[in-house]
This record gives sequence, C-alpha cells and structure tokens, in this order.
Amino acid sequence: MKTAEHTFQSWDGAELFYRSWLPKKPFTKALILFHRGHEHSARWEETVSLLGLDDVAIFAWDARGHGHSPGERGSAENLAVVVKDIDVFVKHLVKEHDVSLPETIVLGHSVGSVSMLAWVHDYAPPVRAMVVATPALRVKLYVPFAIPLLRLKQKLFGHGYVKSYVKARMLTHDPEQAAAYTADTMIFRQIAVNILLDLHDTSTRLMADAGAFTTPTLLIGAGADWVVSLDAQRKFFNDLSSPVK
Repeated sequence: MKTAEHTFQSWDGAELFYRSWLPKKPFTKALILFHRGHEHSARWEETVSLLGLDDVAIFAWDARGHGHSPGERGSAENLAVVVKDIDVFVKHLVKEHDVSLPETIVLGHSVGSVSMLAWVHDYAPPVRAMVVATPALRVKLYVPFAIPLLRLKQKLFGHGYVKSYVKARMLTHDPEQAAAYTADTMIFRQIAVNILLDLHDTSTRLMADAGAFTTPTLLIGAGADWVVSLDAQRKFFNDLSSPVK
C-alpha cells in the first residue's frame, strides 16, 4: 500500500494532520481510524499492517492537540469541537480521496470511540458500519466524587490538567507493546479537565439515547479493564437499535 502524510483545514482554519494507506489499485472501500486519548495516528501503523486490507483505503488523523496537529496538547475548547473536526475530516476524505461513505467503516478506540459515536449520532453519516473498541463511556477515576470535584476545580481555577494514571501495564500484557507505549514521546500523558468532564457528559448523552443508533456495530470490550467500564459498554450495546450488532 502507498503511505502518505497530509493535512486538511478544519472549520476554524486549523491545519490538522492525517495519514493515509492507499491501495495500489482503484478502491471502493475505506476504513477511518480514530486514536485513543493521549495518542496519535502513527500508533495505528502496526494495526494497518496486520489487518492486511490491501483493497481498502485507510485513513487516521491526529486529533487537534495530539501528534502533529496544532493546539494545546491533549486539549480542545470542548468535545463538540473535536466532533465538528471529524465531520470536516470525513468530508475532506470524500472530496480529496473519492471515499464513498456507504462503503466506509469507522473505527474508534477509547476516547476516540466516544468522539466517533457522537459524530455518528449528531451528524447521521451514511457509513457502512462502525467498530467501537473499548469506548470510554465511563472512565474509572478511582477517586470518590471525582467528577463533582473536577467540576469544582474547573470553576475555581479554570482550565487545567490532571496527570493520567494510565501506565503501559494497564493497556497490554505484551511487553514489547508496553515498552513501545512508554518510549513514545508523542503520547501526551495528561488529561485536560474540561475534556474529561465533557467526555463524561457526552457519554451520558449517548448512553441515554443509544436507541437512536441504527448503524451496524461491532463493540469490542476487554474482559478486565483498568481504565474504562465494561458495564457501561454492555449497557450501551444492549440499548442499541442497530439491526446488526
């Protein structure tokens, strides 16, 4: 496959970065990848190689504030800004790479899953299907009353960050993958308070209206997840109206 790096201009003029893996022959199918919180598009390279989809065009972005995309690290004005970016990104792929949405699958991981789900819910794109990998519908914060305390912190002190407790050993049992995660200097290790709160509120809205989803869905959850709640994922899955799930 032919690999390349690109940028596109989002709704506010920001030049956001993305990668493409394009088949050497003409294609009709596409896969769009949305990375987890803290991360960036280069983290998908091994996944793309292992999938071996040599007849599918694959795209992955760096969300604003991540990887090569501009913006305050790990942050945005709110999650709705990121969702709006997704809509502009996908429209750009349709225009510049002849992507056909009815032949496109979108795949999101963790926080990227929630942003992707909000886009599918709010913009109703005619995508073929969606893959939702360990969606961060509820982040395990391990501190009593964490959300109310973070709301108070934001009200009193404004925009700020909390250091992520997520370590490589919480994400994988594979020592090579853990070492790669730890060594990756482009992974931002903090979480913007406003994004963490907006993630919680957006997830609450999506779970309450899960019945509005009719897109064919594959949801992948970990049997024992230190970071996000499997119970929230199960509730969301059970409430989906998707005829194929």
